Amino acid sequence: MQASGLDVDLIVEGTPMPMPAGPQLSAYRIVQESLTNVLKHAGPAGRAWVRLHWRPDGLEIAVLDDGRGAAAAVAEPDGDGTVPVGAGHGLIGMRERAEAHGGRVTAAPRHGGGFCVHAVLPYQAPR
Repeated sequence: MQASGLDVDLIVEGTPMPMPAGPQLSAYRIVQESLTNVLKHAGPAGRAWVRLHWRPDGLEIAVLDDGRGAAAAVAEPDGDGTVPVGAGHGLIGMRERAEAHGGRVTAAPRHGGGFCVHAVLPYQAPR
């Protein structure tokens, strides 16, 4: 993404934990799709932050951008201020990937501009 001109910072918190291949791939694809959306909607002059937080119960992923592009206008926020995940095909895919491994994804415009994708993937799917 940086080669395309997007300024991306990576923040890693906690101690990485082992994850099965499925959730690992889902984490990768959620970050990849989120950054692709930043390029598509905020443009290459935007700035993005990827935060990986290795919590005791699962990997928390947050991808934020500072753009004021079309992403904020894709769907009207729900009463809680979040955009229903599923407002676009990429968001549907992120949600489905996370849910397949017992996780969840939310996506919403950020106050003051930009967009945030937030995901949590448990290290092991619930039985």
